[in-house]
Amino acid sequence: MSKVREVVLRRAPAATPVADDFEVVERSTPQVASGQLLVRSLYQSLDPYIGSRLRGRHMGEPAPAPGESLPGFSVGEVIASGDPAYVVGERVVGEMGWTEVGLMSAAETRRVSCDLPAAAHLGVLGMPGLTAWAGVTQLAKVGAGDIFSVDAAAGPVGGTAGQIARILGARTVGLAGGPEKCAVLTDVYAFDAAVDYRQPDWIESFAAATAPGPTVHFENVGLSILMPALQRLQVYGRVVLCGMAEHYHADAPPAQMPLGIIIGKRAAMLGLVVYDFYPRWDEWVAMARPWIAEGKLVSVDDVSEGVMSAPDQFARLMRGENRGKALVRMAEA
Repeated sequence: MSKVREVVLRRAPAATPVADDFEVVERSTPQVASGQLLVRSLYQSLDPYIGSRLRGRHMGEPAPAPGESLPGFSVGEVIASGDPAYVVGERVVGEMGWTEVGLMSAAETRRVSCDLPAAAHLGVLGMPGLTAWAGVTQLAKVGAGDIFSVDAAAGPVGGTAGQIARILGARTVGLAGGPEKCAVLTDVYAFDAAVDYRQPDWIESFAAATAPGPTVHFENVGLSILMPALQRLQVYGRVVLCGMAEHYHADAPPAQMPLGIIIGKRAAMLGLVVYDFYPRWDEWVAMARPWIAEGKLVSVDDVSEGVMSAPDQFARLMRGENRGKALVRMAEA
């Protein structure tokens, strides 16, 4: 029986995951059973929530044990089907571990189009894109005249959120770390302004770029940016709480913030859990398709090559060194 390679945990991470926490093992190619699909992976998605999941800190979901398959979405091609609704050659997205060939549950698999790049189904049309769509259009209801700010804006969620807001008529201001990431915001994503939060005067720059203040702020990082953004939020502004990346791996007590500022601003704080919107994925894809075709909505992918590169690629993501959507190319599409 042929062998396939898979990335698993070598040890449970004690802090922010690093490359040495993982190892690559060889397994026999699994046999497909009823209700399953055997899939050849094309791309593996690496996302920040996985770091929390590996430590048992994500939405109450258990951490995988060393040697078990890892969480995260893959896009691939069906090579054997145990479900009559799927045929060999179809392209699907689902979870099967960080492996070259693996099993997906047919009931938890999405069929996706082959007329778009495979990687798009993990980024702008995948969970990051769905997250951005949900926060911008369904929670904050961004429209013409809004001043929209977003942090981690060079990442796939923040970058897509800003582009959606721009397309819907808002002025868009993104926060990112370093000149290269800021250039992506203005030169690729067409944000109206970019602010480098690593600069000592970034708060003053943010205030100037968002004057007279954001009407909507989309939070991905945590209190170090959320509090200055709240202080400048316009009265009756909306805040989407999507992620708190800087707090995920801290062993200190949970992050806390003063509540008075929310009352003073008459602000609406909107918590976003993307799982709530999984049944509406097709709505987002239908909205995004023409924008992609017209070049209004674009993506930046940070791709490493081959299953052996996955541990280092994930460690880069955990350090915030990725430039766009972190992916591992497992095979040629």
